[in-house]
Amino acid sequence: MSDAPRKQTVTAEDVARRAGVSRAVVSRALSSNGSISPATREKVLQAARELGYQVNFLAQGLNRQRSQLIGVIVARIGDPFRSSLLEGLLHEIQRRGYQALVSEITGEEDLVNTLRRFTQFRVSGVIVTSGRPPEAIVNECVSQQIPVVGINRPPDMPWVDFICSDNQRGAQLAAEQLWRAGCRRFGWLNHPASTWAGMMRGEAFVHALQQLGVDTTCQLSWLAAPTEGYDGGLAAALGYQGELPEGIFCANAQLACGFLDGMRQRGKSAPHDFHLIGFDNTPQSGQLSYQLTTLHQDVAGIARRALTRLLARAQNPHQPSQVEWVKVELVYRLTSPRPEGA
Repeated sequence: MSDAPRKQTVTAEDVARRAGVSRAVVSRALSSNGSISPATREKVLQAARELGYQVNFLAQGLNRQRSQLIGVIVARIGDPFRSSLLEGLLHEIQRRGYQALVSEITGEEDLVNTLRRFTQFRVSGVIVTSGRPPEAIVNECVSQQIPVVGINRPPDMPWVDFICSDNQRGAQLAAEQLWRAGCRRFGWLNHPASTWAGMMRGEAFVHALQQLGVDTTCQLSWLAAPTEGYDGGLAAALGYQGELPEGIFCANAQLACGFLDGMRQRGKSAPHDFHLIGFDNTPQSGQLSYQLTTLHQDVAGIARRALTRLLARAQNPHQPSQVEWVKVELVYRLTSPRPEGA
């Protein structure tokens, strides 16, 4: 056993004594809150550096009822788009001087428990990218002045702001592209247990086709993937019976890539035998083996707006809910090339 003396933890009181100021002045200097002269702040910071003092943000949060943590709720983090969204959120959270507390959920019960744990940590805000928080739990957050922002969630809860990709515009762009490519028989590929955003894209695709004069009762086929993601798209292609639609729109890029590989196994390829458009523009979409035409979601823009809304609601917790729609862009690749002159 070592006889070396145990190093004592340096406290804010130690910094105050070293700098010759009060404990309250140290708190203001280190948190950048409150009025303090630049010379005094520098004196405190110098004392903190000399003593090796580190701010205990969690304890600081307990003292002032709020920490520097922002809770982020995710699901199926292995999905390429979800992981890129999380990466964007982490970057923006850290850029704004906060730290992320990330929790992956598998169901609604996980969501409830996670939100309750976040309130115990007195987080500065919560960003929900998966699931729909029960209104009672959201009210608990509001009562504790913890703002909540949902990303690509149904915008139907009071006191919660929502940042959503413009799914309707994306579906319209897909329909118009397939129509310009000469397609007159269409397909919509999704999983029965789809997300709200996926279902919204399907409804908007039907509407956009109807606006183009398509009789969707006989010119549109519904392709149901038995499972989500790549495997679902692959199975949908391998099991498809009947005449193949000329233009197919998929709820997300993973379904599209799986469908493309499944059709290749059956000797069919895009755009020779059919046109195919996905949604998400994940890294896999641009790989040489896929070259998938897809809708691009602005992950960095979504993250920026989510943090902006979170901090704005922290200042005014009872303002009306706001929904911001983030622009999407059609990325032309091999599976449905840009028409000449377009």
